[in-house]
Amino acid sequence: MAPESRRLAGILLILVPAVAFGGASLLSMILGQTPGYLDNPLRQDLWRAGHAHAGIMLILALVLLRYVDETRLTGRWLWLARHGVPLAAILMPAGFFLSVLSPDATEPNALIYLVIAGGLFLIGSVLTMGVTLVRGPSRDVPAPRGSRR
Repeated sequence: MAPESRRLAGILLILVPAVAFGGASLLSMILGQTPGYLDNPLRQDLWRAGHAHAGIMLILALVLLRYVDETRLTGRWLWLARHGVPLAAILMPAGFFLSVLSPDATEPNALIYLVIAGGLFLIGSVLTMGVTLVRGPSRDVPAPRGSRR
């Protein structure tokens, strides 16, 4: 694993307790009958989505980091493959949480567009990695004789 990928994996692992804390906070609002949460279905739905996306995106980012350095990607493509899902893990939950910060919100504010931005990074990263892994051998595997790369 390249040093940059290893460092990013370490940062992502350090962030896992933040996701756990977020889940504990949601649970405490449910159990404590917190006003502004239980009486606002939109807030419940978006905060639950934010928590779920944060956890799943962190796991997906860690999985992709295992493979990114085995590809022949360079430059911006390598950057997108390595950083796209971690950025989605930040942007998407931030959009879900921050778009309904007000306890009496009846619709999301403009920060909900962070979810779309995160989704674009997610799609770009996953498609880049998927196509790259399907199309050709990794850096460590020599090309078969007579094949084109």
